[in-house]
Amino acid sequence: MRTLLRLLAVVTLACSALWAAETLRIYFVDVEGGQATLIVSPSGQSLLVDGGWPGFNGRDADRIIAAAKLAGIRQIDYALVTHYDLDHVGGLPPLAERFPVLTFIDHGSNTQTGKGADALSAAYQKALEKAKRLTVKPGDKIPLAGVDIQVLVARGQKIAAPLKGAGAPNPVCQTVSLQAADKSENAMSIGFLLTFGKFRFIDLGDLTWNKEMALMCPNNPIGTVDVYLITHHGMNISNSPAIVHALRPRVAIANNGAKKGGSPEAWQAVRSSPGIEEVWQLHYSLTGGSQNNSSEQFIANSGEPCQGHYIELSAQSNGAFTVTNSRNSFAKSYQPRR
Repeated sequence: MRTLLRLLAVVTLACSALWAAETLRIYFVDVEGGQATLIVSPSGQSLLVDGGWPGFNGRDADRIIAAAKLAGIRQIDYALVTHYDLDHVGGLPPLAERFPVLTFIDHGSNTQTGKGADALSAAYQKALEKAKRLTVKPGDKIPLAGVDIQVLVARGQKIAAPLKGAGAPNPVCQTVSLQAADKSENAMSIGFLLTFGKFRFIDLGDLTWNKEMALMCPNNPIGTVDVYLITHHGMNISNSPAIVHALRPRVAIANNGAKKGGSPEAWQAVRSSPGIEEVWQLHYSLTGGSQNNSSEQFIANSGEPCQGHYIELSAQSNGAFTVTNSRNSFAKSYQPRR
């Protein structure tokens, strides 16, 4: 009997290890209106996209480290700086003081100047002293083993040619107008497409409206995706229908704060996208109001004070994926797209 139990235990552990090796995991960490997205590939390597805010007694670093421990990793192999704003790069230097970060990825130097921007740049440069640095441009690949990550936009530039199988005309472009030009670091954001077999996930940082239009018009160079991280926390100076509707995501995830992002116009652009099934939110959006927010089970932090609940996504190479709300353990699985 003991021999049988030992055999069953060995088989269970082997199956668990095999499942983990075949699974892509993404943790959308709540940094209260910034971004911190932890990606753990089937190889076990990790990519952290942005690090949230500095200050707050190390709040965001604590939450990222907790997610890393939950994922079973002991270091961040790559930390991607989408752009040099306080809620994205500000939390990375304090994180690197407490948790190993091997390589930073960025688009080059900060394009903004001034007291605040210079302080951010100085803190980031200090963090770089103990790590490697990789500067990327559109068309480059991020070398995270086990997945394919293609840089689509960076430093105001875009990919020169459509991805394989993409490039069809985008009719939504004809119905959308440009906004006022944005010269901030938001428009310089690194944006990428992650592909794991048939599963596709896109993160465009805080890319703003006109740069979205430049990427997606007149032709769609990306194709469709399964999961769309709602750009710029769900602000209405991003999330043009020309990009959201062309991508046709099945699921959208918002890294909004209670009082940041969640603009009704952006929420409506996402909810009216063809094929959208659900919108998951890190916070209930006070700006969005009851008519635009998702139902309670899809919101990780539904009230204040915020408890820092996260959203977890696990995906298989056949295109199937599951999203889980850590606050209430509510989970929903999505079968591969036909």
